[in-house]
Amino acid sequence: MGIGPATTAQDAGSHTASTQRAALALLATLFFMWGFITVINNTLLPHLRAVFDLSYTQTTLIESAWFIAYFVASLPSAKLIEKIGYKRAMVTGLVIMALGALLMIPAARIPSYGVVLTALFIVASGITLLQVAANPYVAVIGPPQSAPARLNLVQGFNSLGTTLAPLFGGWLILSRSASGSGQADQVLTPAQRLADAQSVQAPYLIVAVTLLVLAAVIARFRLPELGASTRRLAATERRSHSLWRHRNLVLGVPAIFIYLIAEIGVSNLFINFVSDPKIGGLTHAESSRYLFLLWGGMMVGRFVGSQLMRKIAADKLLALASLAAFAVMLITVFASGPLAMWSLISVGLFHSIMFPTIFTLGIRGLGPLTEEGSGLLVMAIAGGALVVVQGQIADAYGLQLSFLVTAVCELYVLFYALYGCRSSADGAAEAAAAAQGRGPDI
Repeated sequence: MGIGPATTAQDAGSHTASTQRAALALLATLFFMWGFITVINNTLLPHLRAVFDLSYTQTTLIESAWFIAYFVASLPSAKLIEKIGYKRAMVTGLVIMALGALLMIPAARIPSYGVVLTALFIVASGITLLQVAANPYVAVIGPPQSAPARLNLVQGFNSLGTTLAPLFGGWLILSRSASGSGQADQVLTPAQRLADAQSVQAPYLIVAVTLLVLAAVIARFRLPELGASTRRLAATERRSHSLWRHRNLVLGVPAIFIYLIAEIGVSNLFINFVSDPKIGGLTHAESSRYLFLLWGGMMVGRFVGSQLMRKIAADKLLALASLAAFAVMLITVFASGPLAMWSLISVGLFHSIMFPTIFTLGIRGLGPLTEEGSGLLVMAIAGGALVVVQGQIADAYGLQLSFLVTAVCELYVLFYALYGCRSSADGAAEAAAAAQGRGPDI
């Protein structure tokens, strides 16, 4: 008997599904790696503060340089993807990250605070290119109805990377350095500073080699091609719609921006805070293990939150999370000892759903404007650069009081959940018009 068309189509569909699963498994490693490298900086910050004898302002400037790259590199990344495609863009992003990681080796040998900033900016630029390329690719690589499930799956691997990074950094950097294994107020000799600076060479060499191997694997892997349906809308068609009519997006962009200040401020200053004799009295190496709990709470919270949203509206759950985060940050500011330490750790659980929920509410009802709205929300990640403001407050008024900045950020998220995420009448009318296949009334 011959093989009929139905059987052939079924085999082709099975092969396509298998190829997509293999591609998702490979792409999950990208999400893991950029989550891992992003958070390993949190372990590196107190180390660099001791090596270069930095103020809190200078310490948070390191992370600011990292997030400025999101703002600077996002639009050039989009242009590059248009020219070379998604696959080559991912490979390029990994190579750029590897080059930045390798630059950390001479930065440690000199040692040089300026070269460290440059190296981390390069790494962050590579991650930005990966973000711009990988997120939409994962969304369109399979059936549209399962896109949220695919994105949540690979974002879970991103959270796994952020959870494991503090353990890696604590073991290979902090536990092997005088600044990491000594007391928080220990003054290092010049010889100890040089030895501590050079302790980051091996970890970043491992990271660079891993990134280059991953780039080679992706370069040789046959990623599924994307169809014409994934292309952007024509410019003339986009002009008939306005992003500014959608209050949920207009207020969602600053919500992402402000939330990132809160998240990055907590993670950046966490080790310095819990190692304070009045709080935890731990070494930096010991503190990194508690940073593991902070990020682990975010990972758990995302899985739990996704289940709760089946019964509780997303905006209501976001409001509850922001209220809880505000409460524990007040405890962090005004309490002391283990209570203040554990309250700061617990904020990771309440922060967990904030970014994906704000993002989802921000693009709700945008219709053909969804891609442009998503781009604005991604650029808002640059808000993490303003963590330097918290560093300045910590220098002027004390580290513990600086977490009032975080508490204020939670209040804006609460405002967004209660009011800002509501679609305006004009935005709702435009979405309805778009669904009927006509432009908005002008």
